[in-house]
Amino acid sequence: MTVGTSSAPGAQDAGSPPAASRPPGDHAGLGIDPDQLPDGLVVADEQGLVICFNAAAERITAVRARDALGQRLEKALPLEDLEGRRWWQLTDPYGGLAIRVGQPERNLLLPGGREVLVSARYVRTRPTGPLRRLVVTLRDTEARRRTERSHAELIATVAHELRSPLTSVKGFTATLLAKWERFTDDQKRLMLETVDADADRVTRLIAELLDISRIDSGRLEVRRQPVDIGAAVGRHIQAYVAAGQPADRFLLRVQQPLPDLWADPDKIDQVLSNLLENAVRHGEGTVTIDVTATASPREDEDTGTSVTVSDEGPGIPEESMNRVFTRFWRGSKRGGTGLGLYIVKGIVEAHGGTITVGRAPGAGAEFRFTLPVSAPAYLA
Repeated sequence: MTVGTSSAPGAQDAGSPPAASRPPGDHAGLGIDPDQLPDGLVVADEQGLVICFNAAAERITAVRARDALGQRLEKALPLEDLEGRRWWQLTDPYGGLAIRVGQPERNLLLPGGREVLVSARYVRTRPTGPLRRLVVTLRDTEARRRTERSHAELIATVAHELRSPLTSVKGFTATLLAKWERFTDDQKRLMLETVDADADRVTRLIAELLDISRIDSGRLEVRRQPVDIGAAVGRHIQAYVAAGQPADRFLLRVQQPLPDLWADPDKIDQVLSNLLENAVRHGEGTVTIDVTATASPREDEDTGTSVTVSDEGPGIPEESMNRVFTRFWRGSKRGGTGLGLYIVKGIVEAHGGTITVGRAPGAGAEFRFTLPVSAPAYLA
């Protein structure tokens, strides 16, 4: 769709070159092709006639550019506020206060009630001078609504997950304080152990929320140190065996030699903990962990380290594969917050790595993450 300038009288500025002499794509003398902009762009001249209506504006408003060009702005873009008032009559950009420089972004309504985010800039030849251009940008609200829904879901999930352990903590502590002398030492120990476990659960949830906040804002810090990934996996396996899992349920295979890996040891432990917990809790049979040297996910590096965790359980349904690393995905079994794999993906990507999910040779689930070596420059 080619967006052109209006042929209506008054749409051509005296100081602008004729439309035919402008470079290709330089519509309304803007210096760029408006159709390349991701947001809707509508420009009106000093008489209020539309001289630019880009492709994104067509998509958002469902109005064709050829129908809008040359029309008065209030007719081509009939906006109303959330109270049903006509926006251009309310703000009066051409006849209102000359000190105004624009309108901040706000939610307005298109015909039919569709909501759109609108902001405007008033272009004047001099301060308090007459309006020379009215530049309006339009944004679809769907992406923002998705973000708001995601935040609402996160708040609801957190409130639900916090309520259970806090109720337990409050109940046991209140009972102990009120009836301390009535309980045996073993009963007191059991109650305190439950309180301690629930406090750990709350602490873990808060840590997950902080991780999500840092991942979403791009502020997740990675403090790189030498990491023996094979030894790190071994420690997690030993912890499971000490907790009662049979030793023969785990098979660790480490390819030698491995490249020296520089990564954040605490965050790599967090990744391994989540992947092994998923395999133990949701999988069946032997949990196999393969640590191998592989091609680096970075173009400027030759080698990387890959860790594959697979089980022999039912696996993940094909239709769910693309949702595994999203928030709140729990699979077929309930339990947990559904945030662990989302955080795992964020940590791996913060290291410059990649993570995938698929079906293991034994029909179970298979998670594989690959990290670049990322050695410091002085070791290169």
